[in-house]
Amino acid sequence: MKKLGLKSFVSIAVLSSLAYVIMLIKIPIPPFPNYLTVDFSDIPALIAALIFGPIGALLVEIIKNLLDFLTTGSETGIPIGHIANLFAGLLFVLPTYYIYQRMKTKKGMTLALFVGTISMAVMMSILNYFVILPAYLALMNFQVPNVKEYILAGVLPFNFIKGILVAIIFMLLFSKMQNWINKQTILKNT
Repeated sequence: MKKLGLKSFVSIAVLSSLAYVIMLIKIPIPPFPNYLTVDFSDIPALIAALIFGPIGALLVEIIKNLLDFLTTGSETGIPIGHIANLFAGLLFVLPTYYIYQRMKTKKGMTLALFVGTISMAVMMSILNYFVILPAYLALMNFQVPNVKEYILAGVLPFNFIKGILVAIIFMLLFSKMQNWINKQTILKNT
């Protein structure tokens, strides 16, 4: 693994700032609860992954969530939602990155985004069942009558829809940016 230079860190900082600003635009999707919102902040993280590799994506996801926590806080006082967003982003971006590295075509990216969406939806359901939702319920002193039903009827379809929406927007951008991204990747590797 190559070390990231100063120019790479500056680029990652710019992508992180962009991701943070995009994260502020939260779109609710009826019929899901208002706290389940879609944002497109994983797109800069995906661009970082394609140019700088998984470390770039990880840094963008961490920085955007840290910035959001520091500026908006958390209802629980603990960044549970931000940690969940970090995991959701990584579960979407990293499988997408690894599959695209094997199939560097638009069809390959489409397949990669589909797998990233499935990965995020399924793994976030599991994390919500065992870790995230129990932490929220304990800290907020809430009760959910049937956690399994809530996950299957809410979290799973929400993350699937979120992944599809992010994938559609990314593919629209990717079709215009693919050559530039490939050029940046080549320059970074020289």
